[in-house]
Amino acid sequence: MTVGAPGAALPTADTPTAMLDVRNLRVSFETRTGVVTPVRDISFRVAPGQRVGLVGESGSGKSLTALALMRLIHPPGRVGGQVLLNGRDVLQLGGRELAKLRGGQVAMIYQDPMSALNPVQTIGHQVVEGIRIHMNLGAREARDRAAMLLTDVGLRDPLRRMKSYPHEFSGGMRQRVMIAMAMSADPVLLIADEPTTALDVTTQALVLETLMRMVEERGSAVILITHDLGVAAGFCEDIQVMYAGRIVERAEASRLFRHPVHPYAEALLRSVCDLDVNIAAELPAIAGQPPLPSALPSGCAFHPRCPYALDICRTVEPAPLRIGAGDAMAECHLAEERVADAVASGDR
Repeated sequence: MTVGAPGAALPTADTPTAMLDVRNLRVSFETRTGVVTPVRDISFRVAPGQRVGLVGESGSGKSLTALALMRLIHPPGRVGGQVLLNGRDVLQLGGRELAKLRGGQVAMIYQDPMSALNPVQTIGHQVVEGIRIHMNLGAREARDRAAMLLTDVGLRDPLRRMKSYPHEFSGGMRQRVMIAMAMSADPVLLIADEPTTALDVTTQALVLETLMRMVEERGSAVILITHDLGVAAGFCEDIQVMYAGRIVERAEASRLFRHPVHPYAEALLRSVCDLDVNIAAELPAIAGQPPLPSALPSGCAFHPRCPYALDICRTVEPAPLRIGAGDAMAECHLAEERVADAVASGDR
């Protein structure tokens, strides 16, 4: 096992080649009471075609991370660190290069398609517009590609649907349109921010199936942001658990769900409701509330809610500890002990 300084990446020889390399990403805001930093020096990598989940409670910094990757944080917000996409630092790109990047090499699916789609423009106009901007196609070619994309995401009679407005579609259909728009230029990276929020379970499954098929056909990497561990388990190859602006654990999905190392990841898994449990029993929950970015506790940010907290947890911020091969790691003073316990029990 290897220990690094807080905020440091832990590269290894067996880590796959990174298409996206995020180094010490920090998002801060100037307020009347001082600087608040909701995303605190996080580092991670995404390989070509990899599906990575970013999970955690609301307020952990997941969506801010996504907006920072897309350069959508505006003053008084500030973004620091590096976001290297195929070797180019996105944070240093000029306006014209950035416009080509967004929707071209990198695309985003937002959690509320009704807000993301323009209510006074037809679906066809919005899909065609992005295609023409990023693929340099004529009007007829762009329209044909738009119709093909809408067919690919499961919308019947696409030419008729292209004349409709967003309010004429159901929530699931609007989300499929967002997938079509995001995939229109065959991006190398897709960021999906809670793409199944407010959808019923059946529609969620259909949307995720569509998204999986589209990215596999095009070889796109995905960062899936979600608070739904079931969604992450079914879609992602690797999981990154985020708490109080930090990535506190990173692992392959199969290992994380079998044996989480960080107490917060363990608590998240325990709080998933079991439909077979006695309905009269108390539902599992994580004690306490996530800290505000402006009032982070000393030491480990999770220690006020952690049943295993030691004295050192209250005063010293834990450094990332690499676990096994690749980029797997956990930021916890008890990580080495918890891994050893798992090995002794034959769970790893």
